[in-house]
Amino acid sequence: MGPGAAVNVQVSPDKDTGVAVVTLDRPERLNAIDLAMVGELTDVWRELRFDDAVRAVVLTGRGERAFCTGIDRDAVVPQPGSPYMADDPLLRIGPKSNDLWKPVVAAVRGMACGGAFYLLGESDFLVADTTATFFDPHTTYGMVSAYEAVLMAQMMPHGEAARTALMGTAERMSARRAHEVGLVTELTEPGAALAAATSAAAVIAGYPTEAVQGTVRALWAAKEASLAQGFAQAPHLVALGNLPGERQAGLFRARQREFRLR
Repeated sequence: MGPGAAVNVQVSPDKDTGVAVVTLDRPERLNAIDLAMVGELTDVWRELRFDDAVRAVVLTGRGERAFCTGIDRDAVVPQPGSPYMADDPLLRIGPKSNDLWKPVVAAVRGMACGGAFYLLGESDFLVADTTATFFDPHTTYGMVSAYEAVLMAQMMPHGEAARTALMGTAERMSARRAHEVGLVTELTEPGAALAAATSAAAVIAGYPTEAVQGTVRALWAAKEASLAQGFAQAPHLVALGNLPGERQAGLFRARQREFRLR
């Protein structure tokens, strides 16, 4: 990152508790992820691997409107001219993808949609306040929900993951429903998710480090094979099923803004 470059990811470590809060900091863009932010997230996770003073992490988004709304639609992602090679810039934005085996608790306020599931899917558990909503817009805009759907299928019942992926922007899963189906482990009053997540992370950070990290690794191993198989199919499904970019853009412009909250 060059001098004067914007910092889109803030890290606030607390040496007393051993908890670092990682904050997506683009509230004016609903914490959407541009390519600079991709690099910052990768750097943050890699740096936290070497910081022994940090024993647990809380991941959150700045502002009241959104945790994260996925990739920034203005981001230009160069692609090889071959259906056999596709670059997904979000594949390496999560902690597990960067070999970080410290526990990560996500604190969700407002919208979490689309590419946000790359981050939520690599968090160990979620805390949300009652303003949180979850949805996946891919199908509405003529895109295949592949990686996102595979990740979410590990975190909630199949029918809920399928409904979220297939209903697109017509529906949003409420925080209440997310709590009922197990996607969210604790539901708080508006604005209280970060404090609740930080409190839980502080408890975990107080336990012996090796035992905690070994448990995180074991839990991830339980779903690693399934993720690998799903991800192996994803590039082909995306190449076959995605509409051309101009048609996706047309569907986005013509989208209906009404939705059902369930």
